[in-house]
Amino acid sequence: MARCGVLEVNARLFIIATPIGNLGDITSRALSTLRDVDLIAAEDTRHSALLMRHFSIATPLVSYHDHSKEADLIQLLEHMRSGRSLALVSDAGTPLVSDPGYRLVAACHAENIPVVPIPGASAMTAALSASGLPTDRFHFEGFLPAKAGQRIARIKAIQHLESTLVLFESPRRLPESLLALHEVLGNREATLCREITKAHETIRRDSLHGLHGFVKADAQQLKGEAVLVVRGFEPQRDALKPEAMRLVERLAQELPPRRAAAVAADFTDGSAKVLYQWLLEKKQDS
Repeated sequence: MARCGVLEVNARLFIIATPIGNLGDITSRALSTLRDVDLIAAEDTRHSALLMRHFSIATPLVSYHDHSKEADLIQLLEHMRSGRSLALVSDAGTPLVSDPGYRLVAACHAENIPVVPIPGASAMTAALSASGLPTDRFHFEGFLPAKAGQRIARIKAIQHLESTLVLFESPRRLPESLLALHEVLGNREATLCREITKAHETIRRDSLHGLHGFVKADAQQLKGEAVLVVRGFEPQRDALKPEAMRLVERLAQELPPRRAAAVAADFTDGSAKVLYQWLLEKKQDS
């Protein structure tokens, strides 16, 4: 009977994290499991075959992804029902984190087939750890919609979450997404984590406005996958009443910014400090 560490690999589903860039990030447990299982279900068999060849892993690969048919799922379940083991891998990182696979995992639980996670690389947790933003609570949003209107609507739906926001983005949509985030959320602090663990890794913390200017000025930043970590909603800072913003903006045409903020705060029960900061950011953005 094949063994992997102290676990028997028969009739189990192993969820195995693979490197997101640097091949040195794969764990010894992941390698031994990939060698010992009977079959590997991969999001893209061509992509995963390169990884398997690099580590001299000869285990057969089969395709399983978001567009797989119900018949494919049933076939994988039959494989495990017969007492054989299966590993699930995505193209990179931890499976099921903005990747397919949950239907297979849910089916295994329904049939009492053991599900065993083999943890490892994750772009989400790597970005959070390097962001310099609060990590005690965070909201993982994944990829924003590709269409502009839907993108704005989705950002509005999460704009009042007080937890740190984590988003994935493709290089071609990165500038547009930064603009949309700035339009809805204001000029919040954010960290761009691009090509994590790879040769051209970028970790840059700035305002959303500053990050947009950064990626527009450097074509290199429009290559490779990106993770955006954005500060969450802060009621004292972000909850500016529309009438307060209109008033302070008009007063600033006649008064110094700090005085305009103080007067507007008196009339709207707002915070002079927050209104003053909003004026400075608006001037910076214009």
